[in-house]
Amino acid sequence: MSKLALDIKDLEASVGAIEILKGVDLEVPFGEVHAIMGPNGSGKSTLCHVLTGRSDYTVSGEASIEGESLLDKAVDERSRMGLMQAFQYPVEVPGVGLEEFMRESGEERGWTEDEITEKISEAGERYGMDRFLERSVNDDLSGGEKKRSEIFQMAVLSPKVAVLDEIDSGLDIDAVREVAEGIEGMRGPDVGVLMITHYSRILRYVVPDRIHVMIGGRIVESGGPELSARLEDEGYDGIRESLGLEAPSEGAAEKRPADFFTETPFDV
Repeated sequence: MSKLALDIKDLEASVGAIEILKGVDLEVPFGEVHAIMGPNGSGKSTLCHVLTGRSDYTVSGEASIEGESLLDKAVDERSRMGLMQAFQYPVEVPGVGLEEFMRESGEERGWTEDEITEKISEAGERYGMDRFLERSVNDDLSGGEKKRSEIFQMAVLSPKVAVLDEIDSGLDIDAVREVAEGIEGMRGPDVGVLMITHYSRILRYVVPDRIHVMIGGRIVESGGPELSARLEDEGYDGIRESLGLEAPSEGAAEKRPADFFTETPFDV
C-alpha cells in the first residue's frame, strides 16, 4: 500500500449543539489526487477548517500527516508539518508583496536565499505569476488570478498535503481550465492533494485517483473517476436514494459552516 500523506479516522466536529462532521474516514496517499464532492452544507469546508486548525469547533477523532498527529497542533505547527490550504475566497493582504511573502515563508522552512529564488523563479514562470510578484498578495487580481496565485504559492512551498477548498468556485470555464492545469502540475510522489468541490466541471480537466461523496457530514460513497459521471446522471439525490439516505426536508437548507465563520481557518 502507498504511504499515506493524510490519514483521517472517525473525525467529528460540531459547533455548540450542531453536529457537522459525523465520523469522517479518509486516506490520501502520497502521489494521488482525491476529490471530495457533495452538496452545500454537507461538511466539505468544515473538514478544511478542522484540518487547518480553526478553533471554533469541538473536534474528536484522528488526523495525521505522514503518520504524525495533526489535531493537537497549533495552526503554525500544522503548516510546518506540511499542510497547506488554497482558499475558496482568497483574501487580499495589502502592503505584503507576493515575492516578499514567499521569501519569508521559505526562510521559515530553512531554505537558502538561492533556493528560494530558484523556486520562485521556476513557479512564477510556470504559472504566469512573474508580473504579480511585486504586487501585494491578491491585490486587484481577478478570481482566476487569485486561484492561480494559490497554486503558485503551493508550488513554491511544496506542501506534503495540499487542501483545495472549492478552488473552482466563481470561475469561468477558461479560468477553471487554467486552475485544473495547475492542479495537474502539482502531482508528484511527495504530495497528496485533497480537492473539494460540488461541481463536476473541473473533473473534466483534473482526473482524480479517487472521488469521495460527502453527504450529511459523512463520506457515504467512494470510487474512481467514473463516480463523477454517475453524479452527473443521478445527482446527489440519486446517491441518497441508492443508499437509503433521507433527503433534506423541502425548504430546509442544510446548515452551512460558512454561515457561522469566514472561509479562513484563523481570524484576519
